[in-house]
Amino acid sequence: MDDTKVKGRQLEAKAPLPLLTPYKMGSFHLSHRIVLAPLGRQRSYHNVPQPHAILYYSQRTTKGGLLIAEATGVSDTAQGYTDTPGIWTREQVEAWKPIVDAVHAKGGIFFCQIVHVGRVSNEGFQPNGQAPISSTDKPVTFQLISTNSGDDAGQYISPPRRLKIDEIPQIVNDFRLAARNAMEAGFDGVEIHGAHGYLIDQFLKDQINDRTDQYGGSLENRCRFARQVVEAVVNEVGADRVGIRLSPFADYMASGDSNPKALGLYMAESLNKYGILYCHMVEPRMKTLGEKSDCLDSLLPMREAFKGTFISAGGYEKEDGNTAVAENHTDLVAFGRLFLANPDLPRRFELNAPLNKYNRNTFYASDPVIGYTDYSFLETST
Repeated sequence: MDDTKVKGRQLEAKAPLPLLTPYKMGSFHLSHRIVLAPLGRQRSYHNVPQPHAILYYSQRTTKGGLLIAEATGVSDTAQGYTDTPGIWTREQVEAWKPIVDAVHAKGGIFFCQIVHVGRVSNEGFQPNGQAPISSTDKPVTFQLISTNSGDDAGQYISPPRRLKIDEIPQIVNDFRLAARNAMEAGFDGVEIHGAHGYLIDQFLKDQINDRTDQYGGSLENRCRFARQVVEAVVNEVGADRVGIRLSPFADYMASGDSNPKALGLYMAESLNKYGILYCHMVEPRMKTLGEKSDCLDSLLPMREAFKGTFISAGGYEKEDGNTAVAENHTDLVAFGRLFLANPDLPRRFELNAPLNKYNRNTFYASDPVIGYTDYSFLETST
């Protein structure tokens, strides 16, 4: 890892950057607007969070900083990747507690992202080897599920099974119970994962959702499942503890939509009914994993429509993050790869210090240290 040492001079902080100004998010007083984005790291062996996550998250905690935990499964049917965490069992809840405590001990605010991957799974991850569930029975035929080794040893995504109408309330309830468990584990709130081609997105997007019942067809129908999940979670833990992540423009896992602007705006407006704390949206320029596009669409209409805190994500760097906040295009900015490689990212931004480079080859490595907790901190000396 790059080891940045600044010697022979004292780095001096200048006037606060827009990203480093305080912000009040509901009852939470944030000291800056830099958010740790939810990042899957595949180091929760057998779907149980591990002690090494204590160091990983605490390293990236600042007093008054907001962190969003990696996508955490809501049930035993929700998994699609090796060693991703869950929060549906007692063992998992107890394993999360010391991790949350470590973040709180440093004054951080910690939300748990809860997810069901839907059809982005394999029979090997499913109870009794059953088919993954989805809004559809259309498979994602060209994708491989990544493995910890990062090689081509992944398993092909299995053809899914279309959920029956009378099965959907159980999935909604899984999200509700996961939210309850997250609060018991000590989290400050939950972020519902409605993005990136996973189950909620599989209902939202018309290039996946081919249903002809009340969960398919019109925008209202395709958004029904997402709204039911939000309502259930809000009723369980309170609107002031709930956020949602959406990616209307993205086409991860073949999850495109014919009118993403309309979808994003409809969801942003619909969410106001529930009074949730924040809406976290992925920029349209992030079309596929790790690649920016030149898409000229903007999240601004969604930002203007949603009445709570708005978080933007998607390939941000310091300069465009500052601009987005300064021009009131967003309230907070979520950083992923930069925060992964720079545990002291807010400090580096403050001092205009060099950044560590991230190593993509170790994003999903199973090692509890390499590529996980061994990224260096900025060192300053006079």
